[in-house]
Amino acid sequence: MVVLSQFSILNSQFTNERSWGGGLIVTAFTGMEKFNHLEDKLYRIVEQIKSLRQEKENLEREMLSLRREVTFLSDENDRLKDRIEQMMSERDTIKLKVEAMLDAIAIVDPEMAESAKRM
Repeated sequence: MVVLSQFSILNSQFTNERSWGGGLIVTAFTGMEKFNHLEDKLYRIVEQIKSLRQEKENLEREMLSLRREVTFLSDENDRLKDRIEQMMSERDTIKLKVEAMLDAIAIVDPEMAESAKRM
């Protein structure tokens, strides 16, 4: 009698009762079916974890690449700013030399200097 009551308790744990067409259908899941279902869930979870890890690795590689690119572009930006400052300094130097030459021409030939300033 004890064995029978234990069986009915175990059976009730794996029984799914559904109503169908007005009648009651009782489907019992065996231990093996339940285990197979859990095994399938576990494999799906493992595959999802693998996929997420791969995605994480790809994103980390992309992030590292982007960080390198940002560093390179920042260095390039600094280099170009320095070059612009250098060119502006050279422009100012050339401007001063041209003005000095025009002043020298003005001393020698005022009319020529006046026409050069209009250009």
